[in-house]
Amino acid sequence: MQRIHIYIILILLLFSQVNFAQKSRTDANIVGHIVDTEGKHLTFANISIKGTSIGTTTDETGHYQLINVPEGEFIIKANYVGYKPKEKKVVMDADKTQEVNFTLEEDVLDLDELVITADRNKTNRSESPVIVNSINTKLLETTQATTTIDALNFSPGLRTENNCQNCGFSQVRMNGLEGPYSQILINSRPIFSSLAGVYGLELIPSTMIEKVEIIRGGGSALYGSNAIAGTINLILKVPLKNSYEMGLNSRLTGVGVDGSAGPAKDYHADFNTSLVSSDSKTGMALYGFHRKRDPFDANDDSFSELPSIKNTTIGGRIFHRFGSRSKLSADFFHITEDRRGGNKFEHIEHEADIAEAVEHNITTGAINYEQFFRESDKLSVYLSGQNINRDSYYGANQSLSAYGKTQNFSYVGGMQYNAKFTGSELTIGVEHNGARLKDKKPGYPDIDNASINHNDSTINIPHTDNLTIANQTTNTTGIFGQYEISVNNLKISTGLRFDRYHIEDKKNAKADKTGNVLSPRITLKYDIQEYLQARVSYSKGYRAPQIYDEDLHIETSGARKVIHENDPDLTQETSNSYMASLDFNKQVGNSAIGLLVEGFYTGLDNRFTNSFGTPDEKGEVIYTRINADGRAKVRGINIEMKYIPSKTVTFKGGFTLQKSTYDKPQEFGEIKFLRTPDDYGYFTLSWEGMEKFNVSASGNYTGKMLVPYFGTQLPTPEKGELRVSERFFDLGLKLKYTTRMNGAKFQIYGGTKNLFNSYQKDFDKGIDRDPGYIYGPAEPRSLYLGLKIGNILE
Repeated sequence: MQRIHIYIILILLLFSQVNFAQKSRTDANIVGHIVDTEGKHLTFANISIKGTSIGTTTDETGHYQLINVPEGEFIIKANYVGYKPKEKKVVMDADKTQEVNFTLEEDVLDLDELVITADRNKTNRSESPVIVNSINTKLLETTQATTTIDALNFSPGLRTENNCQNCGFSQVRMNGLEGPYSQILINSRPIFSSLAGVYGLELIPSTMIEKVEIIRGGGSALYGSNAIAGTINLILKVPLKNSYEMGLNSRLTGVGVDGSAGPAKDYHADFNTSLVSSDSKTGMALYGFHRKRDPFDANDDSFSELPSIKNTTIGGRIFHRFGSRSKLSADFFHITEDRRGGNKFEHIEHEADIAEAVEHNITTGAINYEQFFRESDKLSVYLSGQNINRDSYYGANQSLSAYGKTQNFSYVGGMQYNAKFTGSELTIGVEHNGARLKDKKPGYPDIDNASINHNDSTINIPHTDNLTIANQTTNTTGIFGQYEISVNNLKISTGLRFDRYHIEDKKNAKADKTGNVLSPRITLKYDIQEYLQARVSYSKGYRAPQIYDEDLHIETSGARKVIHENDPDLTQETSNSYMASLDFNKQVGNSAIGLLVEGFYTGLDNRFTNSFGTPDEKGEVIYTRINADGRAKVRGINIEMKYIPSKTVTFKGGFTLQKSTYDKPQEFGEIKFLRTPDDYGYFTLSWEGMEKFNVSASGNYTGKMLVPYFGTQLPTPEKGELRVSERFFDLGLKLKYTTRMNGAKFQIYGGTKNLFNSYQKDFDKGIDRDPGYIYGPAEPRSLYLGLKIGNILE
């Protein structure tokens, strides 16, 4: 907490050095419009003045204004999604109004899209030293993504999966590596805690997302621990325009699934709006989301395969410009969620045969101050915090001692300076991450109070020798730097980060860990032709031996309960990653073609793996995280293709071929990674041949994989066996109709997900089932219908 106070003081000191207001009203104004090459006005296109915090958007007619601009010479920039940005030089004089109009050309391959995750600063995608993939609002709509995780299957090298038949614990794998190997960022800050990561990406509704940026490969030089497989940056809604949107959606999950207990109802309502002052100095964005989903039973055994969910999210972002070269912004969102799987949903948890239930209250806040120096240098000072209160129940056979309460507070604070020179750029910074986690079980003998408050009811708990108790703090301080230099067609980016981490386990002092880690990164980008780029990179990363997501998720059946814990001798895991790619993007006649071929290799030393214990007399099984013997290797090829034959048709697809193995046999004597297919891919197809209608299709392919099974079909379930899954192809279709109604836009849409019900057929059954035996697409066939109203609908 002391470090938090230091960062707040630093921010206040910076404010004291800034002239908060412009010296006087200059009455120097800029007005104009932005159109495409056919003269169509572009609504809500972005306008900014380089080297300042001044910016706005065009209105619903495609016009804009900037008032009281400082005197002097400036470069004004216009950009719009799907179009090439354009810049113009202006000289501003007091008491004069200038008209500056822009005509933007289409950028159907998104080469000039602005991205920030590559180096924590805005840059064009084609100029970025590393490949950055984006999931924008259009893709979120095409794939009918209710939450963020629904859309992550539609990016090269990414695959999402459901890992628990009871509670729906999900994760995203990048380049074949499990979820904890990817760094989840919110507005470029690593504030998404390990506890939030248990169900986290399913908690973030798509309505609060402006876009998602994804970098595959090690990014530890900038983002620290866990950025071994890559980074996923969730960029929240930005208040740049006066806009509004609200919608309702209803869905039936499990339509026409043979042997199921019938379809489950799933509905959600959402809204987002933003307001900006007439002088564009102050803005506010607000968003909200509410969802209710009933449990789904795929094999009619009275136990759910998909949990019930009640989720409400509300949040927003505000900003204020004190002057033309400084800006303060703040974010806030709060998530409440009730999630439950098992059976007897009409009863309280301990009256069910199996119940895995969690109640989340997640509050996240962030503050960021930006100050420009020289022509376009920028200093950023930031502080983010996240607090989680989680009530849980992981139990079977009416156990009263399976209730738990977890508290987790995490924060990150730091400073970053970006300096631009002729032909080069330097980024330096310092950052501190801290977290405190306490996990309590009321049945544990050290707790005096033998009752808990759950669902507004007081439940008396007997004192029994119960399960895992965690009381851990982590602190990591990092210093990082990155230098980019361009020499003719070659761009070289080098980065270095030094981290010192300390992990204190108050339950077991022998588990305390301290480490110093140096993480280098180097990338070379060479423009072979204007339309062909080659990139090669090397990076070194690490994972510290702290508590991660699945440790606080307990797989439960009537026969056993699986607990995760760390071995006291667990040491940090290190990685060495290599990547090489060719990126081809060219207009061929009336068509545009993009093709990316990317090879990757990651070697993991001291890799974390599980040692499976033997069930005790109470049926409790310990999965102990240990360092695997020998090196693990992940290598493969990502292929991404874009084909736009006309203005009305867009096709995008990706495919991954990979091998993930150990040098020496591991679980079940196998050298291959479990739950990791050798091939998987996706596609999206959109047709806008009619003015008001849009038809789209999307699909995911998942290849065969090895899945461990410890279930009722085995004579000795505790020994388990490996099974080979089948292949899956999940196809979705969507039809959308958009029209105007009294000055606003009205939209109605409908469609299906997993049309052919490509879904697991051999779920385990009954109270003694293996809930971890789940694979393939996350959901069966579903039908949905929805409507929206707003002024920013596409």
